[in-house]
Amino acid sequence: MVDTATLLRNAPVQARSTARLTSLLDAAAAVVDESGYERLTTAMVAERAGSSIGTVYRYFPDRIAVLQALSARALEDFVGRSVAGLPEEVAADPVSALDSVVDALVTAFRTEPGFRSLRFGDVLDLRPHPDGRTAYGVVAEAVTRAVADRRGEPAGDALAFDVEVALHLADALLARAFAVDPAGDERFVEAARAVGRRHLEGARGA
Repeated sequence: MVDTATLLRNAPVQARSTARLTSLLDAAAAVVDESGYERLTTAMVAERAGSSIGTVYRYFPDRIAVLQALSARALEDFVGRSVAGLPEEVAADPVSALDSVVDALVTAFRTEPGFRSLRFGDVLDLRPHPDGRTAYGVVAEAVTRAVADRRGEPAGDALAFDVEVALHLADALLARAFAVDPAGDERFVEAARAVGRRHLEGARGA
């Protein structure tokens, strides 16, 4: 997983700097939510945050770095909140764990500014990925580790692959669900849940 701090020109070392960086990323998320990530500029971030353009460039060399940092923050938060904290009874079963993660994705689409457009940044054409994994690959590995920990088993690459495929399938349908309606078209939301579950059940021979 890419650490947000590694994407910055200057990592914050004081509480005031950390708050300023958070304000800039929150402003970027709001702009992305309203206009899409394609239209984001550093000037728009500065204006929305009530900061100077120089403050933006203190941390980010360009708009792409802003988007990368915003994506990395979303991924870090999602894995920490929605995957690492899976209840024991859920994480003991890969399909139930997947259902829980897809539900968390739906919540993120509905409530997190900018998520509908940017998600975890995989929509950006920034290949190659720095560590060879997509963001959903990172999520899938975290799910696999959670399941393995609950079962007292070693994590397996095959399960991580199956979960990643299921998440990419669900993501495609969730993107359609929220393409027009910020609340999400429930037909596509349910289809996302069903397709992800069906793939994983089939892959695992359930």
